[in-house]
Amino acid sequence: MSAVRIGADSAAGTGADGTAGTRADSAAGIGAMLVTSRSFEEYVAMFALGTADLSGTVLDCPAGASSFTAGAHRVGTRATACDIAYGNPRAVLDSLRPEVERGNRYIAAHPDGYSDRFFGGPAEHLAHRLAAAELFTHDFLARPESYVHAALPELPFDDRSFDLVLSSHLLFSYADRLDVETHLVYLTELLRVARDQIRIFPLVPTGSSARYPQLGELRELLGARGVDTTVTEVDYEFQRGGTEMLVCRRR
Repeated sequence: MSAVRIGADSAAGTGADGTAGTRADSAAGIGAMLVTSRSFEEYVAMFALGTADLSGTVLDCPAGASSFTAGAHRVGTRATACDIAYGNPRAVLDSLRPEVERGNRYIAAHPDGYSDRFFGGPAEHLAHRLAAAELFTHDFLARPESYVHAALPELPFDDRSFDLVLSSHLLFSYADRLDVETHLVYLTELLRVARDQIRIFPLVPTGSSARYPQLGELRELLGARGVDTTVTEVDYEFQRGGTEMLVCRRR
């Protein structure tokens, strides 16, 4: 089992030492895990979030520099973000623009791997992500209690602390770095802190448009542990083929 302490969003992540974007792993082609600034609007689309979903407590893990928590606060949702990167706040803030630009260069260099359904092109993607990074910065500084320094597979929250847990672009995205057992351990921990369900997006590895090849095996392992899983289509596509989320609930 390679239960590495990786915590960050997606194409988002930080090194196990907490230094943003320093991992040398590059099998997925994107290089070090990005600390990505996805927006609240992207999360709503990626996770098919409705009013009822946002009426309870929500955890974003690993959150990276997403502005979901900032946007959630604006609509009255009790949201918490957690990420290993938050152990070094200055490094996170200093890395925001370079990481957004690095991610943007990657998609510009791989146009066949990305859809224009959400972003009209690389320029729109860059502007959107920079705006999300700005919102993250304001909320991160104004509400530090909502940004918890933590990393999978050990989260500092009590059992069933959150009505809903969201996890974007770590599991499945970095299939070259996280084996099946690590996926199982991480999902089990996310389920532990969820009262109702967890939602994972997307189901395709970085650099691919096909589902994570061991998804069926992983669902069987979860089922044996009393977890029901559903693959759900969502109204969002950026990475080609990334149009599904995995919903997990305790039986």
